[in-house]
Amino acid sequence: MTPRDRPAGSRPQVVIVGAGFAGVAAAKALKHADVDVLLLDRRNHHIFQPLLYQVATAVLAPSDVATPIRALAATQPNLTVQLAEVTAVSATTRTLTAALPDNRTVKIGFDYLVVATGVRPSYFGHDEFAAYAPALKTLGDAEAIRSKILSAFELAELSDDAVERGRLTTFVLVGGGPTGVELAASIAQMAKVTLKRDFRRLHPDQTKVILLEGGDRILPTFDPKLSAAARRQLERLGVSVRTGAVAQAVDADGVVVAGARVPAATVLWTAGVAASPLAAQTGAPTDRAGRAQVGPLLETEAGSGIFVAGDTASLSQDGKPVPGVAQAALQQGAYVGGVIASRVGGHAAKPAFHYFNKGTMAVVGKDFAILESSAAKTSGRLTWLVWALVHIATLPRLQNQLRVNVQWLWSYFTGQRGSRLIAEPATPQQRAAQPVVRPDSLAVGQGRRPNAALSGRKA
Repeated sequence: MTPRDRPAGSRPQVVIVGAGFAGVAAAKALKHADVDVLLLDRRNHHIFQPLLYQVATAVLAPSDVATPIRALAATQPNLTVQLAEVTAVSATTRTLTAALPDNRTVKIGFDYLVVATGVRPSYFGHDEFAAYAPALKTLGDAEAIRSKILSAFELAELSDDAVERGRLTTFVLVGGGPTGVELAASIAQMAKVTLKRDFRRLHPDQTKVILLEGGDRILPTFDPKLSAAARRQLERLGVSVRTGAVAQAVDADGVVVAGARVPAATVLWTAGVAASPLAAQTGAPTDRAGRAQVGPLLETEAGSGIFVAGDTASLSQDGKPVPGVAQAALQQGAYVGGVIASRVGGHAAKPAFHYFNKGTMAVVGKDFAILESSAAKTSGRLTWLVWALVHIATLPRLQNQLRVNVQWLWSYFTGQRGSRLIAEPATPQQRAAQPVVRPDSLAVGQGRRPNAALSGRKA
């Protein structure tokens, strides 16, 4: 059912696609608005992305950095959460096409739309690299990378071949941005501290961690002095940093750089992102990364009621692009929710969006982080402490904050990591045992509040 078909007197329908930082912030900003909000995501959880690398390196468990999206609906009466993957957007008919978990396809109408679907890894035209160099975007990615790293050490323990053992304990990270730097430092510390006494035939402290960056320095968005400080800290941890180094090929045996092969059993992709394909369907022009170029109200076209927020949006401020970081996504999501609430309530138009940069941080292992803001540029242990306090305070729920605080304290004083688990792949029998629901038994979009805009008819 589209908005035109909805009964007279019903409330406007706001559909938010994506439950990342921007999507969740937009939903919360509409809590007291006279609208019905439908939040769609193909996953049932919100991920605290800045700490996902710690799941990949066994510091934290997946539940420490994620929270169920449905917890939002419990405290927000005008919000409905639906597990669905949006595959198409029609600005003309003001409808979405979505795939449901039971393999049905439905049409969803909207009066206002917020697209906050984030970004996906970009292999710069070499999608064949993905099979050998996984990226880190989801909990599934983090668990797979954790298993890959830990399995490499287990296999190295079994090998009698020194060359093969060296390949198994060589880890290459492609991309010197914050994710690459944080992962490289965490792997190096895990090998030298956490695993130091766990093996009898293997010496994990001989592990090689190599960070490749195509530009002339790592962390290029930071001040050059902070970038240099981060590089020195990585090298103190034993990480080999190679700038001006581009991965020409990646396969099961390693990576090729400048025509020379680097044997490595584990290659991780931490370079480059591209926007969700939905950005191009919103009616807005897109930039080179596929992000929707929005106006000052984060709208695709003035008065369209279609908004794009977070990493999916491309917006400049003071001649510079608004960065794709969590705080920018949170601010954009809350702003868009406020714009919609103002329009529905008949209030005065809001001024143009303005991003307030509270500072950008990156952590480089234990006791070292860098911070750049308009007021300060610092690095070291005190900055690391600030980083830790800020991240604990911004975790989505008190439960997450307590868990992470306890685990960090334990890891800090003991060097141990409590989530060193190699996940077993699901067997065909286990997959077959998953619950199956008859399609005709589902009432999609129904529950405490009817949702007339969501229809179960085939698209």
